[in-house]
Amino acid sequence: MMKTQKFPIAHIYVPVKRRATLEQKKVDEIAESILEKGQETPIYVRADGDRYVLVEGLHRLEACRKLGEQTIVGYLVQARRH
Repeated sequence: MMKTQKFPIAHIYVPVKRRATLEQKKVDEIAESILEKGQETPIYVRADGDRYVLVEGLHRLEACRKLGEQTIVGYLVQARRH
């Protein structure tokens, strides 16, 4: 079973294609939920040199960024091998 870790938000890169799917209303709703209950679902990132690349959890990441958080809970996953 994977263990959650805390990742520095400033070191997470969001690919351009993924960034294009951002919906501000969803970010606002998740930010409100995080304030009430905390972050319930971890994001997924993969290592890429000195940074991490977002795999899953764009709206959660942006909600935490909006709330001024420095870190976010997530899972470190391996890059897909083709």
